[in-house]
Amino acid sequence: MKKRLLFYVLACIFCSLTAHAQQPVEGSTYYLPKTVIRVALLVQKDTYKPGELAEYAERYLQEIVNQEENTFYSIASIQLNSYGIPDPSRQFTAKMDNKHSINKLYKDDNGVLIGVNVQGRKQAMPETFTPAPKAKALNPRDYMSQEILSAGSKEKMAELCAREIYDIRESRNQLTRGEADFMPKDGEQLKTMLQQLDTQEKALRQLFEGTTTSDTTEHIITYVPEKEVNKEVLFRLSKQLGIVDADDLSGNPYYISIKALQTVQTSNVDIENNKKVKDEVGIHTVRPGKIRVTLHSGQKRCGEVEMYAAQFGETESLSGELFGKKVTTHVILNPVTGNAENIQTELLKK
Repeated sequence: MKKRLLFYVLACIFCSLTAHAQQPVEGSTYYLPKTVIRVALLVQKDTYKPGELAEYAERYLQEIVNQEENTFYSIASIQLNSYGIPDPSRQFTAKMDNKHSINKLYKDDNGVLIGVNVQGRKQAMPETFTPAPKAKALNPRDYMSQEILSAGSKEKMAELCAREIYDIRESRNQLTRGEADFMPKDGEQLKTMLQQLDTQEKALRQLFEGTTTSDTTEHIITYVPEKEVNKEVLFRLSKQLGIVDADDLSGNPYYISIKALQTVQTSNVDIENNKKVKDEVGIHTVRPGKIRVTLHSGQKRCGEVEMYAAQFGETESLSGELFGKKVTTHVILNPVTGNAENIQTELLKK
């Protein structure tokens, strides 16, 4: 008897829990965005290696060249963009019940609202940088004569290479003046011959002048503006180390400034803020504020852009009258600023 009673009690508890779990949840939670500044830096690394015959450049070519290996970093370009992230201070729940025509909320992958009753546009991040393929490096030995290759010492090799360079220059001058013993038949053949001479001289000069190889990499720095700032250190660039932290004094500072322009972007629906909205249904949008973003290096301005930022604007609530039993409204929101880009209302069929 006791076993039957215990079984009955457990069965009742299970049924109660199951019924509670199956109750429909009225509402869907979402975020409005906070705007993030994305700074894309293309950093160029130039690596210099002295030539095998660098010590003889002044003697045979009358040139003074660097005889020590060196690495130098510089910024090739700066691009400023923006994207949206969920704003924890702007989390809301929309009413989805039989009293309102809010059928579905569409959210970005990060939970930011992008559409009400219609699919909005998901934000697309900028493509990452892909470096161009490098040209094949010249091998000076491919352009050396047998006499140069069989030279018994580096000094003798330097003398013969220098003599070959001067001979190439003389041949080029004769071709351009039309005085060569074997002149090309047409302009295209002349162009080919001059290019071959240029390549040969370049390869041999590398033995004295050395080579510089360049590599370009992309560095992404994100910055979330919360207020106006004037020349805040964003990052530093060391000529020997590349991009370093903002507090690393080995690099030269790059500053960011944020200026609020007191301009609020309007939406496609006329809603007065700071007034009680009739029939609150939990659908909110943003009227973002415009800001000016400026990057500086010393007195030099490296980049400037004006953009709308959600956190510099105002949150507004859409009235439940837009989602009543007789009408339904489609709203498309910007995934970066939260602004209502498109609002369309239609009568529901009876």
